[in-house]
Amino acid sequence: MNVADSQRVASALEILGYRATRRAEEAQVIVLNTCVVRQSAEDKANGRLSSLKPLKEKNPSLTINLMGCMVGVKGQERLGEVFPFVDVFSPPSDPGPLVSYLTQDESRSIELSETQNRHGLMDAGLVLPENERGSLVSAHVPVVYGCSHACTFCIIPYRRGIERSRPVGEIVSEVRSLVSQGIREVTLLGQIVDRYGKDIPDGPDLAGLLRIVNEVDGLARVRFLTSHPNWMTSELLETIAELPKVCANIEVPIQAGDDQVLANMKRNYTSDDYRRLIHKIREIIPDVSIATDIIVGFPGETEAQFQKSYDILAELKLDVAHLARFSPRPGTVAHRRMQDDVPDEEKLHRFRALEDLQEGIATQINAAYLGKTVQVLFEEKIKNRWKGRTETNKLVFVESQKSLKGQLLPTQISWTGPWSMQGRLPTSLKDSSASLELASIDV
Repeated sequence: MNVADSQRVASALEILGYRATRRAEEAQVIVLNTCVVRQSAEDKANGRLSSLKPLKEKNPSLTINLMGCMVGVKGQERLGEVFPFVDVFSPPSDPGPLVSYLTQDESRSIELSETQNRHGLMDAGLVLPENERGSLVSAHVPVVYGCSHACTFCIIPYRRGIERSRPVGEIVSEVRSLVSQGIREVTLLGQIVDRYGKDIPDGPDLAGLLRIVNEVDGLARVRFLTSHPNWMTSELLETIAELPKVCANIEVPIQAGDDQVLANMKRNYTSDDYRRLIHKIREIIPDVSIATDIIVGFPGETEAQFQKSYDILAELKLDVAHLARFSPRPGTVAHRRMQDDVPDEEKLHRFRALEDLQEGIATQINAAYLGKTVQVLFEEKIKNRWKGRTETNKLVFVESQKSLKGQLLPTQISWTGPWSMQGRLPTSLKDSSASLELASIDV
């Protein structure tokens, strides 16, 4: 979500006539877009912000904008006291305060439409920033802002505000614009993306939105994240299975394998509910890949309760497990009412145990791709190899002297590991990749 927000800020600044620079010392405007979902992220943001103070002292005309979850939907006064050298504080996903600050001088003012004012210039994201235009193959498109669920460990509802769905017309317009700029794949974003449209009485739900986006000419793939077990319906799963552009790749976090820990997290489902959901996903979408999230060391989590997280991961054998050690976030229920009583060394021990388990699971799953030919969408060249992804979000590297950027090509997998694969193109495609590239540009 922050990547998408930063693109919109950059695009809004370009509307005002600014251009990107690689060196902070040369900048007239610096925007620090922050995440505080974990303590390490907030510490990093504080450190980076403090490092900008000497630049402001040296150049008083420099505009420094602090944006994102560190600011939240309120709290600018407190931050202004801590960081008096910051000129503008912007909530997540809103370039509006920065634009207003930069245009308050009549000589730099621009005429903004009512829609641009209302959405904080969010529509400026329809045009990718100049330094990314033509270089990106995939892009993120927010469809739901904020969250109203409030898991006890999560700071997002307090920093990004209540759940708000974007109008379907605005989303589709953005997707079409991105495709016209060379984007082949979009990922629809929401903290609980399955709840898209629940706050719009006369609009489509996520399944309906996927059907509409699937029809956009020139778009090769559609992904979405992140899902919640309570909101992933059979209708949504059947829509994914039916639509050719929607990838068979789902991220649906479990967070913990013990029912009491899940209740303490306020997840509102049980481990058996999650098991049934995974079985249903695999029944409706047989070749699906599934990713999950797990937090270790949640307040009160015993060794026996952690073992249930280990056991369910070993049982379900999911493709990816994003692991995190519990980090208390000020303002959350877990911080206010629960004691962070699992020692750091024990959290690390549990983290490593799951990490080792998942490495073996991923190795086994990916080995099944060996010798198969799969469709890979190539994104960029790293050293001498092109990096791309399968529909199931497997990372694939291919050696080629020709440009493969933006091409969706059949690729035979020649080597597999837990985190990536290597492949080769059929000989006929190696010889004709230049003409394929021209064809993709025409699209």
